[in-house]
Order: sequence, then structure tokens, then C-alpha cells
Amino acid sequence: MEVLILVLSFVVLIGIGVPIAWSIGISTTMTMLVSIPALPALTTVSQRMATGLDSFALLAIPFFILAGQIMNQGGIARRLIDFAKTLVGSLPGGLAHVNIIAAMLFGAISGSAAAAASAIGGFMVPRMEKEGYSKGFSAAVNITSATTGLVIPPSNVLIVYSLASGGASIAALFVAGYIPGILTGLFLMLVAGVWAKRKKFPIGEKSSLKQVWITFINAFPSLLLLVVVIGGIVAGIFTATEASAAAVLYCLILAFAYREIKISDLHRIFLSSVGTTAFVMLLIATSIAMSWVMSYENIPQQISDLLLGISDNRIVILFIINLILLFVGIFMDMTPAVLIFTPIFLPVVVELGMDPVHFGIVMVMNLCIGLCTPPVGSVLFIGVGVAQTTIQKVVKPLLPLFIAMLIALLLTTYIPALSLWLPKVFGL
Repeated sequence: MEVLILVLSFVVLIGIGVPIAWSIGISTTMTMLVSIPALPALTTVSQRMATGLDSFALLAIPFFILAGQIMNQGGIARRLIDFAKTLVGSLPGGLAHVNIIAAMLFGAISGSAAAAASAIGGFMVPRMEKEGYSKGFSAAVNITSATTGLVIPPSNVLIVYSLASGGASIAALFVAGYIPGILTGLFLMLVAGVWAKRKKFPIGEKSSLKQVWITFINAFPSLLLLVVVIGGIVAGIFTATEASAAAVLYCLILAFAYREIKISDLHRIFLSSVGTTAFVMLLIATSIAMSWVMSYENIPQQISDLLLGISDNRIVILFIINLILLFVGIFMDMTPAVLIFTPIFLPVVVELGMDPVHFGIVMVMNLCIGLCTPPVGSVLFIGVGVAQTTIQKVVKPLLPLFIAMLIALLLTTYIPALSLWLPKVFGL
């Protein structure tokens, strides 16, 4: 009975347009009210929300959000785009490749797909359109490539997964994301190149070594942030939370050195970061409460028994879990999906011998695809808005790019070394 109320109330609330955080919180509270008296139910939900946020690791999220906001305003996107253009601008579909590489770099540095889609797309889409690329194709490339930064570290959602998994190493998750994230980007570039060649989109001029060197030097301070953050974590100099604070300080120094922001801009940047952080933290709090209620109702164990009852074949079970996560990603934002479904599926995959770090990367890659699909795909709507086009015009060029992302997902799912080799090399 309680499970039915939880699922139905959540689906109805989402269906009538209630924000995802409120939908999760209300459906969780309604379920508890059926199980126990009103006062203990409300007290329990409140306590679970408060204690769920009482985590030192979560402190990294507002810092990385602030770092991303500073980078978004600090001229970093333009320098990364100039560097990427000298590298791949002369290939078939050159500007599409530039968009993908710049989005991978900016998304990795900022840890935000939305920031990458708006910052890189705002610069690249008009330029691609001016060079003869269609708006739909330009938007599709920008939308899909923006999500790679959620797999390539530092990534806020991997920090959330670490919390939900009960202690998977953040350092190991960060390092594990490099190869799958880069692999996804390469597949997107392959599809974009073939599409551009078929459509006879223009090819840019080849850059000289001197131009490559100049743009690299200009972009180097921005790229160095990855070394500072990830290198510091892997070397044991600081934790992920301390690294996030170091990232903010470094970004501030860089933005002022570039003279792209002023002291007077900081108020607006801080205010925007606080708004984003509040929304993310509310999502986390309500999702943790729902996850506890599901555990209280023994739902994870029931689903685990159901999946293992279907088959004991690892390949089959992982394929089913991927399908479920892809479906979930269509209707649910990434953060609550990670917090709610990690406790459900992690015990199943661990019983099958899958490493929690490997599963974390697979889960995030699944949900990245959901960011590009309606009705909840936030990156899809940002990309469409930046390109000033419609979803209908983006769907056709999106499909082959989706296939590229799915192939990368399947390879990562069934070849654990793609995720686990680098963590083993660094002893994580």
C-alpha cells in the first residue's frame, strides 16, 4: 500500500508540473503519514532531510558551483574554444569538433553541464550558423557534448553518488571518469564528422604550430585548474572538499588576472551560486528522505530479489539496469535519481561482482543521456534556448549522437577496465 502511494503520488505531482524537489518531498511525507501518526511522520522526514545534509563531503558542491559560476563569467570559455579550434578546426565538421572539445574541457573544469551548454553554446552556435551549419545540428552537438563534463572530473554528481553509495572513494570516482568521458567525446566527434561530411559543411583552415602554441599558452592557466584539483586529491594534498575551495580561489585569481570580472560583479556571481546551491541541496535533502522511506518499506530488497529472480546472468542484469536508468533519466533530474536509485541497484551489482566505482560511472553516463531528452532534460532546453531553435529541429541530428553515447555507455558497462584501470594505476 505504502509503495503504491509513494509511486502514484510522485508520478501525479510530476505530471501536473510540481517541481521535482517538492514532488519528492510531498510524496515521501504522504507515504510516511500512511505508515505512522502525523507528528512522528513529519518529524522523521525533517530529521532525515537535516541529517542527510550533515556531510562534510557535500560542502564541495557549493564551492564547485561557485567555481563554475566564476569560470562562466571569467573568459575561460573563449580561451578554451580558441585552443580547440587550432587543434581540430581543419577537420571535416571542424567547428562541431571545436564545440565538443571545448565543452569537454569547460565542463570538466566547471563540473556543470548547464554551464558548459550555455557558455560554449552561446559562443559556438552563432559561429557555426554563420559558417553554414544548421541550427539543429549545432544545438544537438552542443547539448550532447556538454554532458561529458559530468563524467570527466571534478563532478558534483560523483560527489553525490559517493554519499549515496555509503563511502565510495571520491578520488577514485574522479579518476575513473576520465577514460569513459573522453571516449564519449571521441564517439561524438566521430558521428559529428560523418554527419558534417554528408551535409558538406565547411572545413576551416589548418592552424600553424605557432597558432596552436599561442592558444595553448592562453588556455594553459585554465587547464591547470584540472591539475590543481585532481592532482591535489590524487596526491593526498587535500580532500575533495578542500580541493573545491582551492578551485574557487584559483578561479578568482584567474578571472581577475584575465580582467574579465570586477569586484562589483562578485555580488551577482555569489547570489547566483547561492540560488543554485539552495536548489541542489533541497533536491539532495528530499531525495535522501525518500531513499530512507524506500529502505524503511524494504523496497530495495524487493527490487533486488526481483532482478536476481529474472536472471543470474551478469550481462542480462546490467542491461536491464541500464534500461531502467535510461528510462528514469527521461523523467527525473540527475541528483535525485542518483540518491534514490543507488541504494536500490548498488547491492544488486555488488552481488554480481561489480565494483561500486565502476557502477557509479555507469550510472552517471546513463543519466547524462537523460539530460538531453524531454520532458525533464535541462541541458536539452538550455541548448535549444541558446541556439534559438525548437526541439523538433534538434531531434533528428540528436539521434545519431544519442547512439554514440549509448555505445560508449555499453562499452563502459561491460569493460570494467575503462573505469577501473586509472584508479588502480594511482592506487585508489
